[in-house]
Amino acid sequence: MMMKTKKIPFPDRTGGEDGVEFVRNIYIVLTDTGTVLSKIIRRYTGSRLNHVSIAFDEQLEEMYSFGRIQRHNPFSGGFVRERPGEGLLEDAECAVFRFRVTEEELHRIQARIREIERERDRYSYNFLGLIGIMLNREIPRKRAYFCSQFIVETLLAAGVRVTDTPAWRAQARDFSESKQLEPLYEGPLAGWAAPQPVRLADHPRSLRRRLLRVPFRRAAG
Repeated sequence: MMMKTKKIPFPDRTGGEDGVEFVRNIYIVLTDTGTVLSKIIRRYTGSRLNHVSIAFDEQLEEMYSFGRIQRHNPFSGGFVRERPGEGLLEDAECAVFRFRVTEEELHRIQARIREIERERDRYSYNFLGLIGIMLNREIPRKRAYFCSQFIVETLLAAGVRVTDTPAWRAQARDFSESKQLEPLYEGPLAGWAAPQPVRLADHPRSLRRRLLRVPFRRAAG
């Protein structure tokens, strides 16, 4: 018998919560990498930005995800450190979101990423997990992630939850929809990562509406 899970409210990280001091910013970056896989995912989701990364600084100089390791080898997936303007992100379009964490949460998130980075050869890209999303069925795998799954599980390991969607079914759309994330920017990634980033912080609602405008197919359940 399948047990029903109860959704637990999480703190509003866009503005803070009584008794909790959010002191550091972390960035979630959605991009269109232009790969064959991203085009296949787009046909399923209807969304043009399907790759998800996490960054610890405003200039996105320290940004991580799971994706293609070798630019011209679609099967070389795994843990990657990404840089705007390089590799698959050379001419990428993006959307940038911000959320706030405590010092302790930040240390936990960074520690988890450092752990994966040290053992990166033991991790792989979770291609089977993408099939599981389409079948609405979790396909458990050890040390294998697709990008959005990696972000959700990394945050959960630090006690941070920005979406109710389980990690195995998480997609870029879930980050666009999350009210825990503050929309900052939409446009060329190079425009955000410039020495003085261009921001659309005055129009977060309109940015979120644009990102969610495209019809989207979600697995039933």
